[in-house]
Amino acid sequence: MNACEKKQLQINACKVRMGAVEGVFCAKSGHPGGSLSAADIFTYLYFKEMRIDPKDPKNPDRDRFVLSKGHCAPGLYAALALRGYFSMDEMKKLRHIGAMLQGHPDMKGTPGVDMSSGSLGQGISAACGMAMAGKMDGKDYRVYTLLGDGESEEGQVWEAAMFAGHKKLDNLCVIVDYNGLQIDGPISEVAGPEPFDSKFAAFGFDVQVVDGHDFDALEKAFDHAKTVKGQPSAIICKTVKGKGVSYMENQVGWHGTAPNAEQYEVAKEELLRQLNELEAE
Repeated sequence: MNACEKKQLQINACKVRMGAVEGVFCAKSGHPGGSLSAADIFTYLYFKEMRIDPKDPKNPDRDRFVLSKGHCAPGLYAALALRGYFSMDEMKKLRHIGAMLQGHPDMKGTPGVDMSSGSLGQGISAACGMAMAGKMDGKDYRVYTLLGDGESEEGQVWEAAMFAGHKKLDNLCVIVDYNGLQIDGPISEVAGPEPFDSKFAAFGFDVQVVDGHDFDALEKAFDHAKTVKGQPSAIICKTVKGKGVSYMENQVGWHGTAPNAEQYEVAKEELLRQLNELEAE
């Protein structure tokens, strides 16, 4: 990718982070840590990788995305809003009664959401079903699903991986947001689901491990995944929980905590400074 494209992705990712933080603050609840760690992944998918059209969100030939770690909906919503599926003003109504944006993705009420999710472990199974349907229907769309590393302690994740490998779903791309932290602490102390690379490989996946905040690395990984035939792809993205907000980075307490007014102002100031620096380059 050229420097101009990369810069625009960085700007968009910063705006996604700003939207996610604003949404969680206005809701007084939600999950900022994982939304921020996955912001670059959301941005790459919706602004570079996927074949989608906000004006035709139900196009049967579109690529699909399933947020398996559904609690990180604020990050997904911010990306969808920035991409043009709905107004960014909706972020201010996150989790409010009667609002469009629920605490977890709702495919019936939110444009651009391909699968309702929230129960950890289930999203990858839905993605497998979508990929299998594409194969049976002779369609060329691709299916992407984003897992949390803590979520990957769920047995259903590996049942789905076994199915994907067995059915040779080369139109499926599984992404793991590997930030090392979950609600109860470091994943290595809670259940230790590592090593992700060799486990996915054992289930028949083509596996890559990349820096989930490096757009050049993401481009290389996703471009390679599209060339893989006869097996599903897994991209393990090493990330920083709370990325972009200094006091949230690598802090497990920000898994599911909303910032207060003072903390919100600090986060907004930091992200706005980053945005201004990117736009001034």
